[in-house]
Amino acid sequence: MRRTTALCLLAATASLALTACGSGKPEAAGGDGKDTAAPASKSAPSTAEQTPFADLSGQEIVDKAFKATRSATSLTLKGSISDGKDTVRLDLALDHEGRCAGSIGMGGGNVDVIRTDDTAYTKFDEALLRSESEGEPKSETDSMVDMLADRWMKADADSDDAKEVTEFCDLDELLAGFEDSHTVARKGKATTLDGTPAFTLTEADGKDRYTLYVATEGKPYLLRIEKTTAKKPETLSFTDYDKPVPVTPPADKDIVDLDKL
Repeated sequence: MRRTTALCLLAATASLALTACGSGKPEAAGGDGKDTAAPASKSAPSTAEQTPFADLSGQEIVDKAFKATRSATSLTLKGSISDGKDTVRLDLALDHEGRCAGSIGMGGGNVDVIRTDDTAYTKFDEALLRSESEGEPKSETDSMVDMLADRWMKADADSDDAKEVTEFCDLDELLAGFEDSHTVARKGKATTLDGTPAFTLTEADGKDRYTLYVATEGKPYLLRIEKTTAKKPETLSFTDYDKPVPVTPPADKDIVDLDKL
């Protein structure tokens, strides 16, 4: 993967949160039809007890969620985002130490990645190798595909070869946009997201519409950001907070050592 492409998409990932909770205009409260509203209690408690975050404003809830998310030792990102040209699909567990494991898809192809403390393992499929070699002589591309497609490679984690992919493993960079917001997010409603009690907030920026889901039990982690546009809807889910990243090296013995090529 070209490093410039990786960096652009990394920036797009981080900026999704900034855009969702930046200087947008208020959005009418409400869900997308997929949410399950929390049932009302027959012996109704006070409003403050019944409604999550009843004593907080929309901005205060977002700030609270961003702070909790930044404090997590690890998490898993799942979803798709766009930098205006490419759409990247992420299913990646990562932590603040730079360890990560999962897959990154773009350009019709996919790369699997595992980054331990000192080694990065990557496996590109043919479609992504050809996409990333656009403009190169066909003979060179064919040779590279024959040698490397669907085959694990390894390199020193700090090498340029590794960084072309492992830029995505930088959790600090990915969460760099999760600072205190200046949002006008409108408070939504209590709901559940994949079985987890949550609260929604909504915001608009031009034609873009955003919905944020924040956990209401335990720490107020950010659970999902949904962006709806006329052309490219984007979703980014945050799961597996504080769980160890599964960075066991590939069992395959036929691994190409890029540092020795």
